[in-house]
Amino acid sequence: MYTSLEHYIDGAWVKPSGSKSQEVMNPAKNTSLGELGHVSKGDLDKALAAVDKGFKTWRKVSAFERGKILRKAAELVRARADDIARVLTLEQGKVVAEAKIEVLAAADIIDWYSGEGQRAYGRIIPARADGVRNMVILEPIGPVAGFSPWNFPVTQAVRKIAAALAAGCSIIIKCPEETPGSPIGLIRAFHDAGVPAGVINLVYGVPAEISEYLIPHPIIRKISFTGSVPVGKHLNALAASHMKRATMELGGHSPVLIFDDIDPEGVATMMGAMKFRNAGQVCVSPTRFFVHEKVYDKFVGKFADIAKNLKVGDGLDPESKMGPLANPRRVNAIEAFVADAQDKGAKVAAGGKRIGNQGNFFQPTVLTDLPENARIMNEEPFGPVAVMLRFKETDDVLTRANKLPYGLASYAFTKDAKTATKIADALESGMVTINHFGIALPETPFGGVKDSGFGHEGGIEGLQVYMQAKFVSHLG
Repeated sequence: MYTSLEHYIDGAWVKPSGSKSQEVMNPAKNTSLGELGHVSKGDLDKALAAVDKGFKTWRKVSAFERGKILRKAAELVRARADDIARVLTLEQGKVVAEAKIEVLAAADIIDWYSGEGQRAYGRIIPARADGVRNMVILEPIGPVAGFSPWNFPVTQAVRKIAAALAAGCSIIIKCPEETPGSPIGLIRAFHDAGVPAGVINLVYGVPAEISEYLIPHPIIRKISFTGSVPVGKHLNALAASHMKRATMELGGHSPVLIFDDIDPEGVATMMGAMKFRNAGQVCVSPTRFFVHEKVYDKFVGKFADIAKNLKVGDGLDPESKMGPLANPRRVNAIEAFVADAQDKGAKVAAGGKRIGNQGNFFQPTVLTDLPENARIMNEEPFGPVAVMLRFKETDDVLTRANKLPYGLASYAFTKDAKTATKIADALESGMVTINHFGIALPETPFGGVKDSGFGHEGGIEGLQVYMQAKFVSHLG
């Protein structure tokens, strides 16, 4: 009931010729789902030749016709959402309801780019002389190398694929080896929708070997990476050394500012759902909760109750509200974060321990009284741990919120318009949402600043990074 693990090169599903392979594991049971073969350099050469050929074909297809094909792909993803979501849960762990939301969101992303690509207009610039026409023409940048992560294996891949195709580019997408089945289901929808051979190519293998082969290659003109800060910095340096454009969507450590003029228990209920979504394995997950001292006890008490009562279990169990972590590495990492915080004086208000000895389960966790030198105060936890911190003055909390090199997403809750405006202006992050969770929609730009990366996915900005402007001045 899992899926066939093949690569997709030049319009065909193929078994890779590499000598390496790895097991794909079910994180709820630590059992094998299947064997994933790794790509060889010969396979990559075939993918490079295909993506080059595919670009030369696809760029000549009108934006209107490209949009029609993309819309058909979106329809197929929706029709197959239950099957793709089940595979996603088997290999990644998130509860199946969240998995289906992710798959349906992927269809929305494809739909949005199908229309936006049809509206990617250039412009006319008034000339200084009679008979001269100054034009700016937007052209696809060329073949793309995309690298997507395991926490959202469908939506993170589709943000790169749909934007690239809508712009007229072709792509080699390296999806995560730990969660290969759900991206395969996604690519099948594009194939069945009629995307020409070579326009999309899907490969798996050793990440460093693939990136260090593809990025310098002269056929590749654009890089898009979603992942950790250290890997992103390395790949960006590699891309820069070969004058390749890059989009980097890296890690975060999102602050949440809770002021004293809101309903603390209502906000705790909303943000508890956001914190423990996908077991906290979300780059924009709220992690550092700065709570005004007047509402601190009520907010933390409610949040801890939510954590204690959240049912954790196999993602396929309809009763489960949080699934396992994606791999044993995450369990060990979260356990180390909690132990370090406790050693430095932090208190555990909820959770704090792994669950059982089968599967990668960890309790939803709430920490209080943390010192500034605790690791979790300075490093992205990427797991089901919320850190609770008191504040009194607005200027002080803004300084603390902006302290880290991360700058992806920030959240705030206040009824005061003046305070909201001050927060929006002062927070050093690529995305700020106030009084609700309002990010990651297809039509809005998604991206960070500082060490959280640069460039955008989503919105018109997400399409523009796959296009280049050509200025044409014509006399006569």
